Amino acid sequence: MNTIPELGLREIAAGVRDRRWSAREVITACAQRIEVLEPRVRAWETLALERAFARADALDATGCDGALAGVPLAIKDLIDVAGLPTRYGSPLYASASPASVSASCVAALERAGAIILGKSVTTEFAYYTPGKARNPWNIEHTPGGSSMGSAASVACGMAAGALGTQTNGSVVRPAAFCGVVGFKPSFGSVSNHGTLDPWPTLDHTGVFARSVADAAVLAAVIVSPGLLSGRASLPERAPRLALVRSPVWHLAQAPQREMLASNANALERAGAQVSELELPASFERAHAVQRLIMAFEAARHFGSLQARNRDGFSVQLNALIDEGAAIDEPRHREALAATEAFRAELARTYRDFDALITPPAAGEAPATLKETGSPAFCTIWTLLGVPAITFPVGLGPAGLPLGLQVVGHARDDERMLQVAAWCESHLPLLPYPDTDAHPDAEPQK
Repeated sequence: MNTIPELGLREIAAGVRDRRWSAREVITACAQRIEVLEPRVRAWETLALERAFARADALDATGCDGALAGVPLAIKDLIDVAGLPTRYGSPLYASASPASVSASCVAALERAGAIILGKSVTTEFAYYTPGKARNPWNIEHTPGGSSMGSAASVACGMAAGALGTQTNGSVVRPAAFCGVVGFKPSFGSVSNHGTLDPWPTLDHTGVFARSVADAAVLAAVIVSPGLLSGRASLPERAPRLALVRSPVWHLAQAPQREMLASNANALERAGAQVSELELPASFERAHAVQRLIMAFEAARHFGSLQARNRDGFSVQLNALIDEGAAIDEPRHREALAATEAFRAELARTYRDFDALITPPAAGEAPATLKETGSPAFCTIWTLLGVPAITFPVGLGPAGLPLGLQVVGHARDDERMLQVAAWCESHLPLLPYPDTDAHPDAEPQK
């Protein structure tokens, strides 16, 4: 297959800007890769290659000096793209009409020269019931959720980058499972206009790419002005890192625990200061607080739709909505107040560190397509709205990726990306997945 799709998005954009290759050549290469891989990986809900070629031809005709010139992207199918339906991973929207206007984040990407290839598969309404996407490293394993198609499409080079969303672990977890970079910027730094936003105090829009520097370029286009430079340059000194196991450490599988220890040792040898840090005892409640907020806000967002179409929702999402309907507003306000207290306590606890390091998931992607794996190692950082990123650092015993999660200070995304880029530079890189490793595996119906 053409090697253009294996380049990072910065390399692709530089080549289009310099006219070393045309935007049409880029999209042609991606289309060829999609033709070969999509029947097995199944990352796309809607492909829009005619739209992509028209966009490429327009860029080639006029030239483009944007940061994302000619960069092919996947957009999670709960973010609007003009001319394409948004189906939210739900049978209730199987016949949805095309969106008339793109979401604010998509419009920003296209202004920077990006080319949208289509809409990527999501779980049902960004909750737990999976869509059809599979893990390119082994199609019998989940790619994670809810941004499952976005992670899978980037992992095997069908797209150079992608947008996803995270309410609990929906960017970081699938990125870790698929062996790509997943970056969740600080809460509120990306506009959710035109994006499904059922959990308004938790929902983040994030990005997928193949390196920390590529993720920085992509995110800089969609975040609030001034938050990111888009460079992810290395810091002037080796970072001070706090190794945090968090209250769900008992869920971490042995290979993930060993990988975290190995990463910490390697970073120390490279010059980082790594100290183990215990979160305050109050954080034992954090997962329950996040669950309460999620249930309450789900009931308020989906309640009327559920009343009309209960059978159109999964058992899991019906249960969450029912749970939330029994929670009153005072309890929701108490949970929000507890979240603010957690934020202040975390800031005090690690004010002397540049970033935290912690697992992004319990281990390798589970060997199932019926669920998407636990988001528990992302919950606290999403609840608190701090920036978080994962990048691949090796393979586990089943031959699937393991990642390292770096967590930064609130609204200090630039420093967190610098730290992550430094860590990435001192840890191993992963190759592309062998998409022919299981040629006889059949899609699950």
